[in-house]
Amino acid sequence: MQPYFAKMRGGGECPPRANVRLVMISWLGGVLAIAAVDYLADISHLPLVLGSFGASCVLLFGFPDSPFSQPRNVIAGHFLASLTGLVFLAVFGAHWWSMALATGTTIALMQLTRTVHPPAGSNPVIVMLTAPAWEFLLTPTLLGAVVLVLVALVFNNIPKERSYPKYWI
Repeated sequence: MQPYFAKMRGGGECPPRANVRLVMISWLGGVLAIAAVDYLADISHLPLVLGSFGASCVLLFGFPDSPFSQPRNVIAGHFLASLTGLVFLAVFGAHWWSMALATGTTIALMQLTRTVHPPAGSNPVIVMLTAPAWEFLLTPTLLGAVVLVLVALVFNNIPKERSYPKYWI
């Protein structure tokens, strides 16, 4: 049993701190993306803000080269996760076990479809806690995710050392 617990000690080194320029670019990207989503929500009177979008911004602007940050993953990952949460909510209701099953199913479906976007893993939890209508799939999930990707597309291509996305499909 000791080798099992020994693995929990870690042993690797903490990654180096990001340089200040990267930190500032990441900060500004996150500010602009959430500002865009919330501003569009204000003027359209549509719910476009989803709690998991903050974590999406960490990936989109802090780690834009990551597979988790690509448009396919952000948009399809959020959509699939919210859809899974809504299906489980409709079929089983909001219970601790249906929340757990919806979350696990979301992880599996994102892996099977190659659309893993870790922030979207919280969408079934959000669905179970708020019990939204089916419109939640369109707003805030789909439209909000598209706005985030559009901001990332414009913003991440401004610095000459960045190129976003790495792939679409």
